[in-house]
Amino acid sequence: MALYAILQVIWWLLLGVLLTGLAVMVGMDMGVGAILRYVGRNDLERRVALNIIGPHWDGNQVWFILGGGAVFAAFPLIYATAFSGFYVVMLLLLWSMIVRPLGFEYRSKLAGEGWRNVWDWSLFVSGAIPMIVFGAAIGNLFHGVPFHFEWNITSVYTGSFLALLNPFAVMCGLLSLALSVMMGALTVMNGAEGEMRERASTLVRIGAIAAIVLFAVGGFWVHGMAGYHMDANPGAGVPQTPLEQSVTVASGAWFTNFGAYPALWLVPALGFVGMLGALFAAQSGRSHLGWWLGALAWLGVIGTAGAALFPFLLPSSSNPDMSLTLWNASSSRLTLAWMLGFALVFVPLVVWYTSWAFWVMRGKVDPRRIEHDEHAY
Repeated sequence: MALYAILQVIWWLLLGVLLTGLAVMVGMDMGVGAILRYVGRNDLERRVALNIIGPHWDGNQVWFILGGGAVFAAFPLIYATAFSGFYVVMLLLLWSMIVRPLGFEYRSKLAGEGWRNVWDWSLFVSGAIPMIVFGAAIGNLFHGVPFHFEWNITSVYTGSFLALLNPFAVMCGLLSLALSVMMGALTVMNGAEGEMRERASTLVRIGAIAAIVLFAVGGFWVHGMAGYHMDANPGAGVPQTPLEQSVTVASGAWFTNFGAYPALWLVPALGFVGMLGALFAAQSGRSHLGWWLGALAWLGVIGTAGAALFPFLLPSSSNPDMSLTLWNASSSRLTLAWMLGFALVFVPLVVWYTSWAFWVMRGKVDPRRIEHDEHAY
């Protein structure tokens, strides 16, 4: 295989790693926000929940930057086409992400119950909406996105915001939210004691069971869905544009890769094992193990989507022949090579620093210290 094709595949895998890191780390924080009103029945308990993720939530946002930067530099056509097509969705995501840090920073500055309730609800909304959007965005890829290219490779989006909220995309959004709730509840179990820990354990069970059911339903749904199949293109590792390929749409085509490479069935199996493992670990009180198994579940779910879609990155429902794939949407070989060099240095640094921060700030959050600490959330 040519060096260019190898670099393209490596960056496809790295993009999956970055999306998984985003789902696990940011999804954990979002999950705590989404369950805040249930897991915390009074103001002090809600402050405990917020301070469990307080040392890490803003640092975890670096996964957003890594993911966005990787798409921008490694797959510029994807970045330009998706951001123009999903403009309203991106604004919705941005607004919710702006409200979220305000909720953290302003909530406990005043003692009024009404003031704090407003920010509690803002944290709920800004935790749930981004995870639903994340899952729905991936779900829309299986239906295809309504765009096409002009002769000069200018993308034209022909869809609407409401069309993005189709039933399958909504189901994928709920799957994403269920996994986020599961991870957020496991995080609360790791940092809280007593009744809060018991409530969080209940939410792990609800989130895990919901995720298992939705993931299974999604698999059957995709099996009967019209998928995309590459008939002809210039080949892997060959410079090309979306105007040089032939794509057909056929029922069950998204399962082609699993039929050709049976070992890929291990990827969705990983997702189910992670969900079931997290469920049983939490019920037996081993929440730290459950957290790692929850991360494994995310890897299995995102990996399953990637394995089914490959080599498509952004299928076009308007003109399937103009779908964006790994082969026609990548940056140049030189760009991918330079980026890989930087990624080999900085991604391990991010992982190392994140691990070190969690290790240093491990342990339970003491409600008595929170109550008398003016610097606590």
